[in-house]
Amino acid sequence: MKNFDLSLYLVTDRSLSLGRPLEYVVEEAVKGGVSMVQLREKDCSSKEFYRQAVTIKACLKPYNIPLIINDRLDIALACEAEGLHIGQCDLPYEVARKILGKNKIIGLSVENVQDVLEANKLDVDYIGISPVFSTPTKTDTAKELGLTGVREISLLSKHPSVGIGGINSSNAQDIIYAGADGIAVVSAIMSAADPRLAASQLSDIVNQSKKA
Repeated sequence: MKNFDLSLYLVTDRSLSLGRPLEYVVEEAVKGGVSMVQLREKDCSSKEFYRQAVTIKACLKPYNIPLIINDRLDIALACEAEGLHIGQCDLPYEVARKILGKNKIIGLSVENVQDVLEANKLDVDYIGISPVFSTPTKTDTAKELGLTGVREISLLSKHPSVGIGGINSSNAQDIIYAGADGIAVVSAIMSAADPRLAASQLSDIVNQSKKA
């Protein structure tokens, strides 16, 4: 049984960490309530990505928080991460599953209803609804789905879902009310003056929204 919680999913971006070490921001965020961490690196060498992944995995281990690697199957294998997150233009899911094996977590980004219907045919572990709102942290995404899109996709999907894109404390509640199982954030934690406090506040919002 794979053990993971999508409630508060941190996607890293070193460029937004205000000059602080990534492992510091990640550990503070986990102490505040982050339940999953995805390491996303677009602008570094494979060696650097690997080293960062090993460091973050060691940082997360005492807290039993899964490390998900964005896009890079080779890095996920090399650092023995708990999972991989892929987009619609990345390695096909079937290939990733065959290589990673049945016990690893694999998430898949979906950008429209057709993507969800296709994802329903796969035994992915979760879907990332992307982007909920437009965001400067990721400029290559599809048109924003909005809360209506989150609601429609959540109803159609047979997999747990996490919303990502422009999510912060002012709209986190709406994402959960629209049917997502969790929220994924980047700048709301990475750029926060106090990452632990920011994570704690977001975690409280998600948990209270699920109880409502």
